[in-house]
Amino acid sequence: MPKRPSLAESVGAGRRAARVTLAAAAGFYPAAYLLDQPVTAVYALFTPIAFGVLSPVPGSGRRRAGTVLRAWPAAAVLTTAGTALAVHTWSAVAGMMLVGFVLTFGAICGPRLAGTVPGLQLFYILACFPPFAPDTLPERLTGVALGGASLLLCEVAVFPDPPDPSYRDRIADTLDVAGRAARSLTRTGAPEPGLAGRLRTAGRGLRFSQQPVGARPTGAGRTDRALAQAGSATRRLVDQLAALTETRPAPADMASQSLLRGTAAACAGSADALRRARPGAGPDPIEEMIAQFLAARDGGPTGRAPRPHQVLVRQSTVLTIAVSAVTVGTAVALAFGGRRPVYGLPREQFWYARTPTVRLFAIRLTGNLTRRSVIFQNAMRSACGLALARLVAGSLDLSHGFWVLLTVLTLGRTTAVATWSAVRGAVVGTLAGAVAAGLLLIGAGEATEVYACLLVPMMLTAFAVGPLEGPAWAQGLFTLVVSTAFAQIAPVTWRLAEMRVVDVLTGSAVGLLCGVLAWPFGARAETRRSMTDLLRAAAPVVRATTAAATGDGVAGHTRTADQALRLTRHRLRIAEGSYAQYRTEPSAHPGVRAHETDPAQETEHDYLAALNVGSRVLVGAYWLPRTDRPPELPPAALRWARKVTDEAEAAIVRAADFPPGGVSVRLTPPPSLTSEVPPRVLSLLTDIEVWLDALAADLGTSTGLRASRPTRTTTS
Repeated sequence: MPKRPSLAESVGAGRRAARVTLAAAAGFYPAAYLLDQPVTAVYALFTPIAFGVLSPVPGSGRRRAGTVLRAWPAAAVLTTAGTALAVHTWSAVAGMMLVGFVLTFGAICGPRLAGTVPGLQLFYILACFPPFAPDTLPERLTGVALGGASLLLCEVAVFPDPPDPSYRDRIADTLDVAGRAARSLTRTGAPEPGLAGRLRTAGRGLRFSQQPVGARPTGAGRTDRALAQAGSATRRLVDQLAALTETRPAPADMASQSLLRGTAAACAGSADALRRARPGAGPDPIEEMIAQFLAARDGGPTGRAPRPHQVLVRQSTVLTIAVSAVTVGTAVALAFGGRRPVYGLPREQFWYARTPTVRLFAIRLTGNLTRRSVIFQNAMRSACGLALARLVAGSLDLSHGFWVLLTVLTLGRTTAVATWSAVRGAVVGTLAGAVAAGLLLIGAGEATEVYACLLVPMMLTAFAVGPLEGPAWAQGLFTLVVSTAFAQIAPVTWRLAEMRVVDVLTGSAVGLLCGVLAWPFGARAETRRSMTDLLRAAAPVVRATTAAATGDGVAGHTRTADQALRLTRHRLRIAEGSYAQYRTEPSAHPGVRAHETDPAQETEHDYLAALNVGSRVLVGAYWLPRTDRPPELPPAALRWARKVTDEAEAAIVRAADFPPGGVSVRLTPPPSLTSEVPPRVLSLLTDIEVWLDALAADLGTSTGLRASRPTRTTTS
């Protein structure tokens, strides 16, 4: 049974419908009755529909008004282009192909552009149909300006929506939770009851799937990239704090306690900078504390009593927590500080810091120009569908042929199953709406005043009910809206409703054809493939990282390691895009994604955990080799490092195939070494162990199993 809309969703839809209806009426009635300009009236009517219904811009009233204002010039350009290319069917088809691809593909540059794409496409669709009348271009542009101005005023003044909590505020709130947890871990006694659960809940709240579309920092610019990295690092930070609370109690050492207090202060500073949207103190204070921690942990004299393994693990875990706090602080500073140098930190981790903005956008676009990118697939599917619909409508000389393209635009989905579901409901709704519209046109005849009185309540009903109740209600009610609107512009008969049915059926057939032929399974198969590619690219990075940290053949592996890092970063971005679309598509299996909100209900592969593997591999590659001169390891330690690296790399390769039984990883624990071994060696071995154990846990989760941590044994 479909989920019923909540009261908040119903109220929001009603407010939006009131704004769009008022804006459409404010432009349509004066143009149709006072100015006697039917062309202007049509464009004044459809402009608020384009930006308010077809592609509702997210955010508060002022934010939406600003987005519409910036999209206004593009709407005028597309209207002009469509008017000029309507001279021939093939020129209009070529223009539709280009406009459809460029707008859909370019949406990856930012969430605001993505929100306006369907509306912008409508302006070209309206203008590219016969008659070829370039002399009407001033009237068309006047209608676009009139409708846009009305919508701007209504967005600001009529039932304005309050601003959504920004993503940076959500990060700040999570950092507050992390700071309190870090301080509580410095106190004696057991951790607070339920602390780990609260930390993990706060981390899940930062997932993009939990954010409104307009609040997600998915743009290609420096600020969005930095905020996205800050959110990812904050999620990792709270998960690491949760893991620390769940480890076996270990004697608290002063160095770890001091670093935890410094981490709490760093979290508070980053949260304050996020709320003020200004650069804060940056990561310098916590970096200094990390240096002091390393000196205290690794600088002890050789021959002292070895630290217990629990203490070593706690120290290494605290270090990873502090490193995550450094990443958060640096990303926050970059988000609000512009192009600034990153001194003393892994340059590859913050590669975008000094990159020009144009270059950042070019990297985003060129990185997705591959058939494995769901962004590219969606752009090609949309462009081909719209172009084919324009060709069919022009070749068959369908009256009101733009309804064919509008059907393809509104009913197209990323999977064939979802498209069929939408089309099935839309056809039923259109038939019902056409019957009602036909009866209305027969009954009212040429009584224009009847249609003028009915248009506003019909628009209000259609725009409030349609988005909530699905394609059947949306298409049926919209059929009544367009029938009453066009009846006021020119004499019509009941055959207008018939034309509407024919056009919707034609558009539905074109949409289904494209859905079946062009990537019919959406992101499901592509997500599986991109996760496989990500894990296979990440596997060699593990070996290169361990080799760099232990000094095992660093010189011969540097170039190969750099190439593996670049490939892993690229495939991580592709996998993130596939996963983002996968989360929006209906699942073929009930409960498949239950683990996204409740890990206890996990029933299939956790692709988010696979993304975490890629991110964790990269973070280890950035931070684990902390010096250019690694310590000299005893033969037993070097053999263990090679062996455990082989085990981890082999496990990642096995996990890349997502075997039905999952992947259970049991890594060999480090050897027991004599007290003659320098403390720095013991710390390094534990850092590698903690890093690989975390990778093993994520691997088990991603393939449907929980990795079991090995019991402590000794090897020589």
